[in-house]
Amino acid sequence: MPNSSSLPRVGSPSGESAIESASGTVELSVVIPIFNEAENLPLLHQRLTQTLVQLGRPYEVWYVDDGSSDRSLEIVRSLAADDSRVGVIELTRNFGQHAAVLAGFAAAQGEIVVTLDGDLQNPPEEIPRLVGKLEEGYEVVGGWREDRQDPAYRRLASDLINDLTSVTVGVKMNDYGCMLRAYRRDIVRQIIECDERSSFIPALANSLAKRTAEIQVGHSDRWSGRSKYTLMKLMRLSFDLITGFSLLPIQMVSLAGIVVAMAGMGFGVFLLVRRLFVGPESEGVFTLFAILFVFIGILILAVGMVGEYVGRIYLEVRRRPTYRIRAIHQRGR
Repeated sequence: MPNSSSLPRVGSPSGESAIESASGTVELSVVIPIFNEAENLPLLHQRLTQTLVQLGRPYEVWYVDDGSSDRSLEIVRSLAADDSRVGVIELTRNFGQHAAVLAGFAAAQGEIVVTLDGDLQNPPEEIPRLVGKLEEGYEVVGGWREDRQDPAYRRLASDLINDLTSVTVGVKMNDYGCMLRAYRRDIVRQIIECDERSSFIPALANSLAKRTAEIQVGHSDRWSGRSKYTLMKLMRLSFDLITGFSLLPIQMVSLAGIVVAMAGMGFGVFLLVRRLFVGPESEGVFTLFAILFVFIGILILAVGMVGEYVGRIYLEVRRRPTYRIRAIHQRGR
């Protein structure tokens, strides 16, 4: 079994063919990133298999274990041992959901690639609808969780990210956070070739695709376990988004700096004129402090924003792999 050192890095010319499908010609690939979903996996696989068999197309399923600490890897390996259409990519540690999806993209051989979460919140029974919509001539079809079964704070944070993503990418979608999505093979290939360390895949796909669509899909409470996306992770995802797809934030900070500088000069002129006509005053000291704190806050924001961009450059220049594969598990290999 190959290890991480013998596999090409994501984005290398041989990256797509590094992992060959054992099932021959494949029309549909399903990529599922897994992180501590042991209690959900048996039911997920049962429902997924039933859906794909009914769809009647040659298919493959790639489970990408993203450094799980429970029995998730053991379970998906047993599934792969029983079915040659199932493969497992075992990463060396937890690299994050989007890195795991990229690993699955590099393995997928289907002309249509569907991504799906492992928590059963997005029903696999919706896959045929995504495929049908894609075959109307679209390159990317996203799921829209209109009736989300999530806490209010998560829905609010998601709405903010969706609005920000729509403005940044220039493609309006109601739900960029839904993992239940379908992609044409050519879009998947372009995503792999982009080879970006911090990448928000739905936004990147929409920036590459000419025709995109969105359909309403079901959404359920978690069958078991807890969400892996905390508010801090959502915030980090937002930073990746705004610094990875646009220069607008740094331009807005620059514009704010110009406005603050002009306001400061105007306020200085006002104080000079007031001193000439009124004389020395001790009043207004706290007002000046308040204004000074606002200016300092803007300066700190500017430094932080520049730091985000410089940090992204640093990560890209090091050219470290987006993920590392420990082993690939398939029946007969």
